[in-house]
Amino acid sequence: MKSIKLYCIFLISFFSFSQGKIVIEGTVVDAFGTEIPYAAVGILKKNIGTTTTDEGTFLFIVSAQEADDIFEISSIGFETFKINVRQYVQGSNRTIVLEEQVAALDEVVVLSPGVYVKTALKKLRQNTISANHQLKLLYRRWSVEDQLCRYYIEHHINVVDRGPSSYMVNYAVDQARVSADYRFVKNAQKIHAVRYMEMNNPLRRGLNYRAYTWKKLTPSTYDGEDVLVLEGTKKNKDMIRLYIGFDTYKIYKLEMAKKPETNGKLLTATYVYKKNSQGKLYLSYHVREWQGGARMPENVKRALIASGQKARQFIPIAYRHEVFVLSLEENKKKFAYSGETADKDMAAYAIPYRTSFWKNISLPPETGFFKKNRQELESHYGVSLETQFEFANN
Repeated sequence: MKSIKLYCIFLISFFSFSQGKIVIEGTVVDAFGTEIPYAAVGILKKNIGTTTTDEGTFLFIVSAQEADDIFEISSIGFETFKINVRQYVQGSNRTIVLEEQVAALDEVVVLSPGVYVKTALKKLRQNTISANHQLKLLYRRWSVEDQLCRYYIEHHINVVDRGPSSYMVNYAVDQARVSADYRFVKNAQKIHAVRYMEMNNPLRRGLNYRAYTWKKLTPSTYDGEDVLVLEGTKKNKDMIRLYIGFDTYKIYKLEMAKKPETNGKLLTATYVYKKNSQGKLYLSYHVREWQGGARMPENVKRALIASGQKARQFIPIAYRHEVFVLSLEENKKKFAYSGETADKDMAAYAIPYRTSFWKNISLPPETGFFKKNRQELESHYGVSLETQFEFANN
C-alpha cells in the first residue's frame, strides 16, 4: 500500500505548569509543505481540542491536569498521530512524520453511491451525538457590499444542540464585538446567522438523496478507516459532496454549492465533523458564503448623482461566515445559559463589550479567509481592526 509522509511542524508559544495553563499551537503540513486544513486536534478522551485552519494552524489550551494525557491529530487522507502533551511542549520545534495510506477500496466491491448515501443518512442519528450537548461557538460574520467587506461582527455563543440528525434546542449570545461600520445598504438578516447555519445544512433538513445524481470521486481515509467521497448534483447544478466512512457510514465532512430559487443568489458551505470520546461525531468547523443583491438606498442614489456618478438600482452584497467550535460539553449540569436569546440580526444585539474576555479567550489562529476580510475592512481608511474594536464598541 502506497504511503506518503505528513510533517506536522509545531511551534510552542507558552508553557506554564505553575500557572495551570498549557497553550499548544502549531502548523500541520504535508510532505510537500502544503498546509492541512480542518484536521481534528486535541485530547479525544476529554473532548478538548480544536480544528486546524485553512492554513493548517491550530491553538488550544489545556490545564496542568492534562500534562500527561495524549493529544491526537486526525485528518482526512492521513493516519492519526498521537503524542504525550508533556513530551510535546517540552520539546523544541519538531517535525512529526505520519504515514498516509491510500484507500484500498479499489480492491473491494463498492456498492452504488446512492446506496451508501442512503445508509449514511439512516445511520446519522446513531453516528452523531444526538442527545442534548452544548457547543461554545466563535461565530464570525462579514458583511460585503460591492465585492468589499464593510462590516464585521464576532459573537461567542452557547448553543444546546442535538446534532445534525435533529435541530438546535436553543442558543444564547454572551459576548460580542463589532468593527467600524462602512456599509451604505446595511442589509439585515431576519434571524441570527447561527440559525441559517442550521437551516442550510442538508443533513438537518432531511437530504433527499434521490434528487441527486451521485458519482464516486477519489477515495480517502480518516482515522484508520477508508472513506468514500461521493458527489451528488441536481439538474439545476446544485452540488453536495459527502465524505462517508466505508465501514461505519459516518459523514465526516459535507461540502455544498447551491443556487437558491431567487435569481442571482449563490450559497457555498462546508461543515466539518469530528469524534467525541465515544467516537460520536459533532460539528467542529463551518464556513459559508451567501451572495445576492440589494436595492440601492435612495439617499445613496442621490449622493452618487450629485457627485456625477451613475446611480444603480441594485448592488451585489454577500455574507461571509466562519464558525469555530471552541468546546463540547455533554454534562447537562455544566451547561452555561447566560446571554441574550432573542432571534434577530447579529448587529442588533446590545451586549456590552468586555475587553478582558476577548484578551483571555483562546482564539483560533487567523485563517486565510479571516485575513482576506480583515485586509478589505482595514483598507477603507487604513484603521486596524483592533482600533476599530476599541472605538466601535464603546
